[in-house]
Amino acid sequence: MIPVERHQQILALVAERGVVSINELTDRLGVSHMTIRRDVQKLEELGSVLAVSGGIRSPDRLSIEPSHFDKSTMYRAEKPAIGQTAALHIPRNSCIYLDAGTTTLALAQQLSTRDDLLIVTNDFVIANMLIDSSQCRMIHTGGTLCRENRSCVGEAAAQALRNLSIDIAFVSASCWGPRGLSTPDEDKVIVKRAICEVSSKRVLLSDSSKYGKIATFMALPLNVFDSVISDAHLPAAARDELNKNNIELIVTG
Repeated sequence: MIPVERHQQILALVAERGVVSINELTDRLGVSHMTIRRDVQKLEELGSVLAVSGGIRSPDRLSIEPSHFDKSTMYRAEKPAIGQTAALHIPRNSCIYLDAGTTTLALAQQLSTRDDLLIVTNDFVIANMLIDSSQCRMIHTGGTLCRENRSCVGEAAAQALRNLSIDIAFVSASCWGPRGLSTPDEDKVIVKRAICEVSSKRVLLSDSSKYGKIATFMALPLNVFDSVISDAHLPAAARDELNKNNIELIVTG
């Protein structure tokens, strides 16, 4: 059986079962564990499956970006811890970018006592909070309004970023995996790509629930990031993927 035939059978079985063990795949297809693991690696790189302990499963597909309010009710313990950890890695007098999102908002809330930063953001909630509680200088990108996420997206926001030079970009994500970051909102793609082009260091801020989800539009490959800051529940498969790409993992707590 050639690889493409095995891949088709693996995907059919995963679609039927949801989760399939490596042992079952070797028995079904009559090949070695090494062959199955090569097949799984290829399918995972394509975003078709997600490796879990002892097997694989279908990735969770996100069809609609959650609203800012919905996001603010999720993972309330993990996000402040991620924000607190991220704040420790910002040198004095840096120019930083805070991507739109509630995890980056948690980071912004840790910066209220600082007055030495230039903070760039496309997020209105972050901007409003910093106006009231921080003495840092601030730039808002402007751009096309995304009401649900209280942020700006699209070409105008991206062009504003291209005119800057950023020391550290803290990037948010609703979905990420071996292929990288994806989003159900196409207008966010150009903004995320623009900030990575102009930043000396790129850090992904994400609680562990975002790993293994996938959406329609690929925004960034995983290897553009220097670091990922997440919580202790990040699965082993994610840790392995980061290690393979030489990406530093910083775990809160």
